[in-house]
Amino acid sequence: MSSVTKHRPVQHHTRRRFIGAVDERLGLDALRYPVPEHANNLVWSLGGLTAVSLAVLAGTGIVLAQFYAPTPEVANASVRTIVEDVPLGQFTRSLHFWSAQAMYVLAGLHLIRVFFHGSYKRPREANWLIGVSMFGLTLLALFTGTVLKWDQEGYEALAHNLEVGQLLGGVGFWFSSSFAEHTPILVRLYTAHIMLIPGLFIVLLTVHALLIKRHRISSHPGLPAPAPDTPAGLASVERLADVQAPVVQVTTPPGERYLEVQEPFTHHLRRVGAFGLVLLAMLSVIAVLFPPPVGPTPVAGVEVTKPPWPFWWMFTLENWFGLPAILGGGLVLFGLLFAVPFVDRNPKRSWRTRPVAMVIGLAVITTMVVLTVLTGLTTPAAHL
Repeated sequence: MSSVTKHRPVQHHTRRRFIGAVDERLGLDALRYPVPEHANNLVWSLGGLTAVSLAVLAGTGIVLAQFYAPTPEVANASVRTIVEDVPLGQFTRSLHFWSAQAMYVLAGLHLIRVFFHGSYKRPREANWLIGVSMFGLTLLALFTGTVLKWDQEGYEALAHNLEVGQLLGGVGFWFSSSFAEHTPILVRLYTAHIMLIPGLFIVLLTVHALLIKRHRISSHPGLPAPAPDTPAGLASVERLADVQAPVVQVTTPPGERYLEVQEPFTHHLRRVGAFGLVLLAMLSVIAVLFPPPVGPTPVAGVEVTKPPWPFWWMFTLENWFGLPAILGGGLVLFGLLFAVPFVDRNPKRSWRTRPVAMVIGLAVITTMVVLTVLTGLTTPAAHL
């Protein structure tokens, strides 16, 4: 027997002892809870990819924070310094920018996926509300990040927000310059961008993950299989007998039973990690090819820019109905999202059995897309 063969069992035993010691103290084995096989495909991994985008944002944001000065007098100049003088500064800022766009798109697609498959239904209503709240925080992060550039686009975005805060009356006190007269609102928005919003996001994400573990990843309503006590079901058991994973009988809320292969959640994390590496590579290429520009120092009293594209649908409403439409449109959208699990209480999850919910959901998405395109085709207009 060669020395290599002799050492392999020893190395394997040492590795297992190390893993066991770490697990005994940190409980990492709890991550091996079963998840359905379908959760490993790309569509069902959108939530995980949103978390990957958040991780990239955190990493690049920490680097950018070392060089950014959050005071109105020098904020725009500090961004230019990052781009022009800091090694890899432009790439880091560009990757941060495009990761933010990716997080918004992935979070939106994840919400659509959950809605389409009815994964928000009992007992997962609370997780839907948490997910919608995190989507709202994503929009807030995009807004505050836009303002921090302190160029014309960021200045006009802040001006809009200040006026919306006035429409809210006492509720919008935080967006009033009188809230902290000796502290520029840009400094407070910077604090919100790097502390308040990420802190709330991490808390909600933690609860979100714990509830996923508690309720498991939802079954796929489009993959019913024969019940195991039927001839077809017995054949399914034989067909799955060679799969190196447990096969469980799942009972959906309507009482339909089917067979589903389960895998450890750690396998799902590996798949999400692989997708995440692809996402990071794509964002890196885009960051190199399409770095975001740095606008000029803002000029007060003019309105010549459009907001970032995730807010374009609100801009169209503002063109039609005035500034209050921004507030009204946002309240309507999130009011509808928060109401979803309480209005659609039909236990069936297949889209074919939920025509009313599907029509309303499609109408909302179509409306937002049309409003967004209309802003893209129009020239900026003054509203303030």
